[in-house]
Amino acid sequence: MTQFTGFLTDRGSKYAVTGGVVSSRDEVRSFLKQLTRDKKFAKATHNTWGVLFEDGPQKGDDGESGAGLVITRMLERADLRNHIVVVTRWYGGVKLGGDRFRRVQDAVEHYLTQKDA
Repeated sequence: MTQFTGFLTDRGSKYAVTGGVVSSRDEVRSFLKQLTRDKKFAKATHNTWGVLFEDGPQKGDDGESGAGLVITRMLERADLRNHIVVVTRWYGGVKLGGDRFRRVQDAVEHYLTQKDA
């Protein structure tokens, strides 16, 4: 599990991005369970995620409608398969509107460029 925190904030909302290799839906559930064992992540407003399997994309919006689709599209562009990416948001009190999708993109981009650095 690779995780980046403290690199992105917007109008009080704080973001983290976490990822790792998974090869099945069961491993996705296990990965998310392991992530939310950390109370900080369990109490987050949203833990949105996406993964590309050979039989197609899987995603979870966790109340942030459309965020999982943003993640899976970025994974498709990067041709990163069997690798889950979770974008976590702690709501800061100000609605971000459409900017929330830009922040999800920023978080995924950060992960993709930093995961092997």
